[in-house]
Amino acid sequence: MKTLFALALVAAVASACASSLSRSTGDRVLERYEPYVGEPIRGFTAFRTQSWQAVSRNQLILWTSINDAYLLTISNNCPDLMFTDSVRVTSTASNISTLDQVLVRGDRCPIQKIQPIDARQYRKDRAAT
Repeated sequence: MKTLFALALVAAVASACASSLSRSTGDRVLERYEPYVGEPIRGFTAFRTQSWQAVSRNQLILWTSINDAYLLTISNNCPDLMFTDSVRVTSTASNISTLDQVLVRGDRCPIQKIQPIDARQYRKDRAAT
């Protein structure tokens, strides 16, 4: 019984540390991009997804090209977003809008808000430092 309790305690502590670490990493990512995030838009056209980066359980940055990036905010938290290897986004004829969803493993996470990121200015400023 003591062994089971000790294992449960270790698992809880490890889980809390992992959550704390991922939150602080996501906060740092958002901090870097925040000055470049624009006003919310209804949607955008994306013929492909180049890459993505989780910011939190309800936000991710979606890169559709080297110059085009978007901060997607999900209406409900998406529990596996911080820990998955891949995501997909539903779209109609390559148009992604707030009517679409981010697909993470078996979860459908509705997009609540889309904000463009000025990726060109971000890269220019990063190169200057």
